[in-house]
Amino acid sequence: MIRPFGINEFLFILFAVQWTLALSVVAFTGGAVGGLLIALARVSKVAPLRYAALGFIRLFQGTPLLMQLFLVFFGLNIFGVGINPWLAAAIALTLHASVFLGEIWRGCIQAVPVGQSEASWALGLRYYDRMKSIVLPQAAKIAVAPTVGFLVQLIKGTSLASIIGFVEMTRAGQIINNATFDPFTVFGLVAALYFILCWPLSILARRMERRFAVATRR
Repeated sequence: MIRPFGINEFLFILFAVQWTLALSVVAFTGGAVGGLLIALARVSKVAPLRYAALGFIRLFQGTPLLMQLFLVFFGLNIFGVGINPWLAAAIALTLHASVFLGEIWRGCIQAVPVGQSEASWALGLRYYDRMKSIVLPQAAKIAVAPTVGFLVQLIKGTSLASIIGFVEMTRAGQIINNATFDPFTVFGLVAALYFILCWPLSILARRMERRFAVATRR
């Protein structure tokens, strides 16, 4: 039976915001750890590490995120490993974030002037101390704006988790739309909520980018 869109339907969609945010936080946090490892492997002098990281990147950048969600969720179930939509979405999005953050941060590490590393070698600093005290702090300043920009894309990318049954904002909108048959209201609300989440981050990314540009000119 079709029912009108009311306060309960609105609250159901609004309640799903927490799951969109939770999935985004988990994926970004796990992706940050994996991305740092990938970035360090990409700039390593050990060839097998570089090639392994490059192969991992090519695999995930060359396939759609939707297919990655399918492979994690349905693939593991085929092999008898039971997995729920929440865990499958978290794993797939974490791997996705690891690859893209790894490439972003690799570029930022390589953007640090080579003379900085050469000076640290001259001072006798070991690799760990050189990266921790010299290279990574400078790369982090460069990485802030593109990292925040990627976080915006990651939040929007969580909407694809709806296809495997995870009830975040998009899936909640689909459920309510099936009950109310009012797509303009339902998906207009969902779009507005995504905008409210992403717009402040987009502004933050632009401000960080301008601040870094001003700092480098001084």
